[in-house]
Amino acid sequence: MRAVVQRVTRARVTVDDEVAGEIGEGLVVLLGIGDGDGPEDVAYLVDRVANLRIFPDDQGKMNVSTLDAGGAVLLVSQFTLYGDCRGGRRPSFTGAASPNVAKRLYGAFTQELERLSLEVATGEFGAMMMVSLDNWGPVTLLLDSNKSF
Repeated sequence: MRAVVQRVTRARVTVDDEVAGEIGEGLVVLLGIGDGDGPEDVAYLVDRVANLRIFPDDQGKMNVSTLDAGGAVLLVSQFTLYGDCRGGRRPSFTGAASPNVAKRLYGAFTQELERLSLEVATGEFGAMMMVSLDNWGPVTLLLDSNKSF
């Protein structure tokens, strides 16, 4: 499971010109689910996302987690995080989980964030979405449940 995490001052995702999810200060998490991912990958990445200390403390240092800052999370499914561009000019997505598995794990990820009492907004799984955000910093981090980066 892979995630691109961006600290934002605000973000929104629209589907067919309708707002599907919107947050103020918090994180945008683009979530890719790979073939072979399961509940342990969800648990690992939820913990990492919720507890990353990337919000400023009183001295302006990145030392406060999303949980402690009271931030929100905009969670957007993104199978293209498993795009393999090494072979040719068109990415291969064979490393991505099947839609049924990915949708189930995406739902579990959402529920686990909510269980931690985080405000969670989402896009629409499998839809063509427009994501708008104001990246604060900018701060953008890559996470992988296999710890490959």
